[in-house]
Parts: sequence; structure tokens; C-alpha cells
Amino acid sequence: MAAGVADATGKAGRAARRAGAATENAGAELAVGARKPFTAARAKRMIGIGKAVAPLLAPYALAAAGVARARWDAHRAARLGVEPGQLAAYAGPGGALHARLSRLAQALDELDSGSETDTTNAGRRFAADARPRLADLAVAVRAAEQMPSTRRRTAYRAVAGELDRLEIGLLRHLGITA
Repeated sequence: MAAGVADATGKAGRAARRAGAATENAGAELAVGARKPFTAARAKRMIGIGKAVAPLLAPYALAAAGVARARWDAHRAARLGVEPGQLAAYAGPGGALHARLSRLAQALDELDSGSETDTTNAGRRFAADARPRLADLAVAVRAAEQMPSTRRRTAYRAVAGELDRLEIGLLRHLGITA
């Protein structure tokens, strides 16, 4: 009886191996069959399908591209700290620095306007002293845009360092310790 069980188990194992090999061969044949050569008839068929489907999908593709562009512009504007409508004014290699310069100039105007009760004479003097420096930095950024990339990056780092110092001074005059 043990011999009969072993015989049946052996036959079942051989049958399973054969079935597995046949399945693998069939899968390989299907994969080869799916990659038929690209013929002129298939090309004409694909062009015909494209002509029928493209006009249906084009409006959706354009709408999706418009939404993607709007989101990308909103993301870039948020990174620069400006409104999406002002993004064109801060385009180019020095756009981020120009945005920082304009935002700092706005903050100095608010500090100097005296609308806040905390504004002191020292704050007004700081704003008056910082405005010419901001104008010089804006000229430096515009000049650096025409430089070769290595010199431009060096100039931008120097301008960014000066802006950092001005921003820290502004925060100090506003009573915020950084």
C-alpha cells in the first residue's frame, strides 16, 4: 500500500510539473503573439482611431493642462511670497531676490508710515537708512542677471546675505527677536 501511495504521489507530481511547464509555454506564446509586427494596416488603424478619439479628448486635455499650470503658478507665487498675478514681475534668475526686495520695501514703508503705535524714531531712521541700500541691492540683482552663472550665483549669495541682515534689523525694530 505504501508503494501505491508513493506511486500516485510521484505521478501527481510529474503531472503538476508538466501542467506548469505547459502553462509557462502558453504564457510565453501569448506574450509573443501580443507583440505583432507594426504593419501599414495597423498604422492606418491607429491613425483612424486617433482621428476619432483626439477631438473628444482634446478639450479635457487642455482643461487639465490649464489647471496644472494654474496650480504650478500658485505654488511658485507662494514660494516667492507674492500674489499669482504678480508672478510675471518676478520672473527670471533674480526673481526671488526681486520679490524679497519688494516685500522688504513694503515692510519698511509700513514701519516708516507711523500707522503703528510702536513706531519709534529709531525705526524711522532705520527705514530711511535701509531704502538706499535696497535700491543698491536691486541694481546689483539686475546687473547680476547678465553675468555668467558662477559669478551670478556668487552675487546672488552676497545680495541674499545683505537682505538677511536688513530683515533681521527690521524684525529687531518691530520688537521681534530672531
